[in-house]
Amino acid sequence: MRKPNRRILPTIIGVSVLTTLAANTAVLIARGHDGDPAPSPQEKQARYVAASGSTRLSPGAVAPLGKRLTPHVLVAAPSALPAATIAKIRAAKGVKGVEVVDAVQGMVAGKRVGLMGVDPSTFRNYTPKPTAQSDALWRNVASGDVAISFTMGSDGGVKLGSQVPVGGKQHQSNLRVGAYATMGIGDVDAVVSHATAQALGMPTGNAMLISVPKTTPAAFIKKLKKVLPKHAKAVAVNPQLDFPKAGSGNAPTSHGQVMTAAQVQTVIKAAYSRIGWPYVWGGESEAEGGYDCSGLMQYAFARAGIRLPRVAADQARVGWVIPYSKAVPGDMLIWANDPTAPGYISHIALYIGNGKMVVAPRTGLDVMIQNVYTRNLKGAVRVSPKLAARLAG
Repeated sequence: MRKPNRRILPTIIGVSVLTTLAANTAVLIARGHDGDPAPSPQEKQARYVAASGSTRLSPGAVAPLGKRLTPHVLVAAPSALPAATIAKIRAAKGVKGVEVVDAVQGMVAGKRVGLMGVDPSTFRNYTPKPTAQSDALWRNVASGDVAISFTMGSDGGVKLGSQVPVGGKQHQSNLRVGAYATMGIGDVDAVVSHATAQALGMPTGNAMLISVPKTTPAAFIKKLKKVLPKHAKAVAVNPQLDFPKAGSGNAPTSHGQVMTAAQVQTVIKAAYSRIGWPYVWGGESEAEGGYDCSGLMQYAFARAGIRLPRVAADQARVGWVIPYSKAVPGDMLIWANDPTAPGYISHIALYIGNGKMVVAPRTGLDVMIQNVYTRNLKGAVRVSPKLAARLAG
């Protein structure tokens, strides 16, 4: 579900700088399917924080949770953002908070992901509520652990409590995986403390999160361009998705706004051709040995000349969200499986009719035809090729 097509996180020193970032959010705590027993609160916590009592830090090493703020805009640059620029943005009209972080595209457990260095005491205020509330999680990060996304951990096979290499392509250090956690920032699958970030050689203070609750991110970003350094980029964080309501869900059926019958057939045939390929977290081609759920969608639709964004949350925005009862072959099905980020689309599949779908489920399973399960199902997406191309960038 990762490898977004838009990134603004520069890479760790020694790796070429990237200039765009996906603006979608979050990760899973517990993905379930129909028939799975509901995990107890203790089981959820065990999956969320690993070895939380083993840190040598005192309870006061990380400040208690303060007032939570929703991040609306992410800014990142190849090097440290000027103090004067940060001060000017803090004082700008409508800004309720600014959190300065270290941000790169780095290597974690053999995967290139968005990696942030943060102050656990203040950054926690900008994360989804369950993540923000976990004192143990932030103490783990402060003590030198890395917190990773659930999709990277569960789907990607990176175990809680394990030691994994973190850093650039040339130089990496082993860190313990201290937690699975939703951070609420697209393409950020790993978080460490500022001190750990500096030890890894990450740039200092080259990114920031901005909370502007009463201003549209697009309007604020337009104003930001006047004060940001030349190579700094800004994107919106986690745009909302309108889910279908009872009795709603009408979508266009022609006039070039949706796929043709030939395109639908091509997409389904392409998805069928991947059946039997392994699930690979971040996979989007044969070269990577397999596919994840959104990588499979990107591959299949590309065969019909339709460009999709890379991650499920962005793919859910490439058309009209309609109720599953109105789904037809060629629609994508979307799930919000993340209990820590209600409404965030974390899983996606291709509907082929008669209650069946082609899907890349998770690590250990191959791309397959599966019965559609309705637990956490948020509807279907009637794809608009034009909108898809625009969002794919």
